[in-house]
Amino acid sequence: MSRSVTSHLMKHDARAEEGVLFQLKTRGPQTAAQVARRLGVTAMAVRQHLYRLQVESLVEFSDERRKVGRPARVWRLTSAAAERFPDTHGDLTVEIIGAVRRTFGEAGMDKLLRERTRRQIEQYRVRLRPAGASIAKRAHALAEIRREQGYMAECARMPDGSMLLAENHCPICAAASTCQGLCREELSLFRAVFGDKARVERTDHILVGARRCAYRISAADE
Repeated sequence: MSRSVTSHLMKHDARAEEGVLFQLKTRGPQTAAQVARRLGVTAMAVRQHLYRLQVESLVEFSDERRKVGRPARVWRLTSAAAERFPDTHGDLTVEIIGAVRRTFGEAGMDKLLRERTRRQIEQYRVRLRPAGASIAKRAHALAEIRREQGYMAECARMPDGSMLLAENHCPICAAASTCQGLCREELSLFRAVFGDKARVERTDHILVGARRCAYRISAADE
């Protein structure tokens, strides 16, 4: 096999494996067949990628019992897989947070976070203005902003009519682990841009073990 063909196949496999990782990241634990349906390939091809990723300690599985038939092998990402997704200048941000705390104390840290949130509120309100008063349209517009910022966000209407904003990745996770005020301010940001006519509740939180952060957005009078 020529070097150019080998190189092409290696690149193809790398793209395919990234696709598998992306599906597990955004959709959570799944069987190979479920991943295959979403990627439009065979389950056998997905299993081959999964076994290679397992060797790299990026995925793991558990065999879950089903009411009928054999147990289903369900695959999920490992903590090591987080390194394959961007963390925006994580080490530098953690160092800066530590320096602010040492120099200005917790009060100074809180003041800095509040100022950051104030600026974000101004920016987000401008972006959400074309969506009008519709909670659904504003939620989709917010998801678009968060996607641009690396949160792998998506938005969907729930059976009860509320909107679910899901962030499948946190690009500032290292900083948030060190300074959980960032998560507090994020919730304040969302509540501020939706105003008093909507209720915003966090339903999933990466820092307490969930695979994603998620927010339920509903009308305030519900």
